[in-house]
Amino acid sequence: MSVQSVERALDVLEALAEQGGEASLSEIAARTGLPYGTIHRLLQTLLSRGYVRQESDRRYALGGGLVRLGGVAEGMVGVWAQPHLTRMVELSGETANLAVLEGDFIVYVAQVPSPRRLRMFAEVGRRVLPHSTAVGKVLLAWRAAHDAVTLLERTGMPRRTPNTITATGPMLAEFDVVRDRGYALDLGEEELGVHCLAVPVRDGDRVVAAMSVSGPAERIDALDRDELARGMLKIADAFGAELSPAAG
Repeated sequence: MSVQSVERALDVLEALAEQGGEASLSEIAARTGLPYGTIHRLLQTLLSRGYVRQESDRRYALGGGLVRLGGVAEGMVGVWAQPHLTRMVELSGETANLAVLEGDFIVYVAQVPSPRRLRMFAEVGRRVLPHSTAVGKVLLAWRAAHDAVTLLERTGMPRRTPNTITATGPMLAEFDVVRDRGYALDLGEEELGVHCLAVPVRDGDRVVAAMSVSGPAERIDALDRDELARGMLKIADAFGAELSPAAG
């Protein structure tokens, strides 16, 4: 049995997260469909507990109280992901990663390295901008186009290599391709000589994380991408089912 006030408070926090971490009262109302008075009361409680803060321009932002919870939760998700990432390594022979979107950045929260001597390594906890990574493309492709563009414009889409996509128009076209085929590629866009394939992790209809395999370009290119993606999607779907509230 659900508790309405708890559900609504979580709706407010999720609305703030979907707005990039901060929003006005009207933006929260538009996201949640809740009355202004209800949102205001919920915000007062969240403010008192440190889960929300109010900025000088009267906008609301996610508060520091979430950092402690988020750090613990990320650690637990990383533990739960390990057997699934291991299966991806066995499937591809390459390093497997789990990443999430935090504000404007992609954060790597778990990794299982390739057994090969020459392998890719992304430090757990590393933060990168999403436009130049396969995991970032996955995590933005299924968001509302306006939200994705707002984030991309805020970050500036700096060029990491000659292959990096640095304009919103081409990136939106790339997102269309990602959604159509069900996976994203990074073909030397974050680091020359390194290629990556990423798939979404879903909680119901929402994409909540991305799982990827990465390795030297020549080894990734030698794989059948569509076949690899099908296998990875099965693994990601199994992991997503474990994260779903229904799994509890």
